[in-house]
Amino acid sequence: MTLPRRLLLASGLAAPFVARAQSATTIDFLFPVAVGGPITKMIDGYARAFEAEHAGIKVNPVYAGSYTDTLTKAQTAAKAGQAPTMAVLLSTDAYTLIDDELIVPFDQAGDTKAWLASFYPAFLRNTQIDGHEWGVPFQRSTIVLYYNKDLFKEVGLDPTQGPATWAAHAEAAVKLSKKDARWGTAIPATGFTYWLFQALVAEAGGSLANANGTEVTYDTPASRKALAYWLSLQKSGATPPGLVEWGTTPRDFLEGRAAMIWTTTGNLSNIKTNAKFPFGVAMLPADETRGSPTGGGNFYLFKAASAAQRTASLTFLQWITSPERAAQWGVDTGYVATRPDAWETPAMKAYVAGFPAAAVARDQLEYAVPELSTHDNQRVTEPLNNALQAALTGRKEPNAALAEAQATSSRLLRGFK
Repeated sequence: MTLPRRLLLASGLAAPFVARAQSATTIDFLFPVAVGGPITKMIDGYARAFEAEHAGIKVNPVYAGSYTDTLTKAQTAAKAGQAPTMAVLLSTDAYTLIDDELIVPFDQAGDTKAWLASFYPAFLRNTQIDGHEWGVPFQRSTIVLYYNKDLFKEVGLDPTQGPATWAAHAEAAVKLSKKDARWGTAIPATGFTYWLFQALVAEAGGSLANANGTEVTYDTPASRKALAYWLSLQKSGATPPGLVEWGTTPRDFLEGRAAMIWTTTGNLSNIKTNAKFPFGVAMLPADETRGSPTGGGNFYLFKAASAAQRTASLTFLQWITSPERAAQWGVDTGYVATRPDAWETPAMKAYVAGFPAAAVARDQLEYAVPELSTHDNQRVTEPLNNALQAALTGRKEPNAALAEAQATSSRLLRGFK
């Protein structure tokens, strides 16, 4: 049912997208962050700088909370006929946005072939669907391992490099653990449970879904091996029992309660700024191979945008994703600069020269896999999250939990095959 426009305005859902003065083409875009803080200041700064160079275009960022909140607000506004021009949403939201007929592919929005080819292929794979490119990489990440060099020295480990294999990681984690004081390693199991698990599965030589988003592969030998390894870290006392919280993992590292952590490169600037000790950044350890899923957000262009707004959006996106700005965004936030030529800019070269750890996530792209993404993605990943958390807390037998998640998610996907 379509709500009356006066109710939408009162609820705040449509207000950001009300028509503005006709003297300029206005681009409204939803951005996934709570209002306030350094990220909003950066985005506002980009918007004002772009407007200063493009007098006929007005850029209006609308800060919408979490990625989930942002997706919900975009869907609600679109159904009410008040869609934003663009939104930054997860790369894994592509199937949902396509199935809801909310977005248009960028390869059909203008002369974009050379521009789209300038991004790292690993960051494009999640949104290459049905022969089209539906998303433009912006704040993208992979999972990396952070480690405390002082604690490595304390227990006789080489502080110049992180553990390269699962066996080395497990051995180091046991050495680094100190009863009632710190854990050797911490792999978050809330927030993005499936994402951390996908890294382990990739390292074991497996995957969690097919390339078409129509079938999941949760219950496989690689998945069982990955979960068994995660649980073995608990059994050895090298990692906390139960669930490690996503939101507190960086603080646990900064305050010395965890000697190693697995988390997003998006935490790099935070840790660099606040760590009171020397730390290292390493690729995730390998089993059969190295591996990490990509993550983070893309720009999407909504179907409701006018022709003028589409043209203006492409102008803005090519501006904000230029090598120089992609480099600066990476330096300022810790996200991975999304195109190779960004790493050749003077700003990025100087940054990496002074802080070589910044290049680890870029180098790990060689082993990156697309983040788990399917049709009806949120509902399909939920059974896996639940199964993993049940296994990690001892509420379900691990292999049975994976089999149950496989069966539930397969039923949800039947209509998409």
